[in-house]
Amino acid sequence: MKNIFYKNYLFVMAAIAVIACNLITPQITMAAEKAYLKNIIITNNRDYLISYFDVKQAFTEDMKQAVLNGVPTTFSFLISIYRPRGVWFDKKISGKEITSTLKYNSLKEEFTVYRPWSTSQTSVTKSFDQAKIKMTEIDNLQVVPLASLKKGEKYQLRIKAELDRVTLPLYLHYVFFFVSWWDFETDWHTIDFIY
Repeated sequence: MKNIFYKNYLFVMAAIAVIACNLITPQITMAAEKAYLKNIIITNNRDYLISYFDVKQAFTEDMKQAVLNGVPTTFSFLISIYRPRGVWFDKKISGKEITSTLKYNSLKEEFTVYRPWSTSQTSVTKSFDQAKIKMTEIDNLQVVPLASLKKGEKYQLRIKAELDRVTLPLYLHYVFFFVSWWDFETDWHTIDFIY
């Protein structure tokens, strides 16, 4: 009798898991399809290769609601420089990961964006739209010292953006169950250039 009950219990739990996955997967897929990189520019100053780019459609309505409820949001940007070598594996010249974090203070009704990679590391605004721009626009990013590159050589800039997973205390997982739907990452975007 216990075996029959146990088998039925397992069957019901498996069915619930399948239904839950089918309900959640389209949400994750929709979020992943919406975010993309745009306006990528490569330039240089006297000492560094510099990059500019934007992430478009990175914030969903669920993400906005979570931010307004005090859940911090962090975007990671992965930037690498490779030298293509034909039949051999490409040689990685440089790689870095930078982050931007958005926090909302409901008492002051203001958004704070932390960008530790930028010269203006912290930005405070009352506007969610302005905070989104600060989170998703990367400007004047020093990618690699020019001394690491050889004149006349072909290189590739590879960029990817992703939302860091949110870790909440256990008791909040029930309240903010939708944060698992936030997961997004853009495809790798590659730009070839000759230095």
